[in-house]
Amino acid sequence: MKLFANENFPGLAVDAMSDAGHDVLWARTNTPGATDDPILQRAQDEERLVVTFDKDFGELAFRWGMPATCGIILFRFKLQSPELARDRVVATLAERADWTGHLFVVEEFRIRSRPLPGLDPSQ
Repeated sequence: MKLFANENFPGLAVDAMSDAGHDVLWARTNTPGATDDPILQRAQDEERLVVTFDKDFGELAFRWGMPATCGIILFRFKLQSPELARDRVVATLAERADWTGHLFVVEEFRIRSRPLPGLDPSQ
């Protein structure tokens, strides 16, 4: 899976996603200091799923209409340690393959999903 990890993503989780066979770009090393807009645009251009702990990406898609059919996974659980984040992220990514076209919110005990604007509902 092609992923774009936001700058706020823990390095251990980025390394673990890569070790699990994912093609991962990390904003901290690939586009340091970039704002959310160009990160989302690059993810869209390269068909990469955005993984983040920052709810601004959902706002860019829903409120401002920025294309995001690449998909966004927003992790919203307490970061007790980088190791916990690593384990939870890798386990979550392994749970399904239909991330494209949706905003997923991964909480402590559930995952919510909402289709992103611009996606054909039949997909």
